[in-house]
Amino acid sequence: MISVTPKAVSKIKEAFAKQGVSGGLRLGVLGGGCSGLSYQFKFDAKSRPTDNVFQFDGIEVFIDPKSMVYLDGMTLDYKESIIQSGFVFENPNAKKSCGCGTSFSA
Repeated sequence: MISVTPKAVSKIKEAFAKQGVSGGLRLGVLGGGCSGLSYQFKFDAKSRPTDNVFQFDGIEVFIDPKSMVYLDGMTLDYKESIIQSGFVFENPNAKKSCGCGTSFSA
């Protein structure tokens, strides 16, 4: 199971509208990045047959089975500060993260 905060859902809806896309948000994990694994975050027109599909206030989130191993229990949030604003992965499976928050090691 994963969670997406209401603030993140709102920002995802804004991005979908701004980009003029439909479908869902694909979250995943790829090899690489300064800590070993990188988060994947992109729009996808539809889910794949083996995807885990989650619904959050009208937004679908797709996660492939291999990525689910690393993302199970994760919360996707959106944080705003004076210095930086953006999506934040709060992942209990990450033993170490890089400073920018886009890669981790499990």
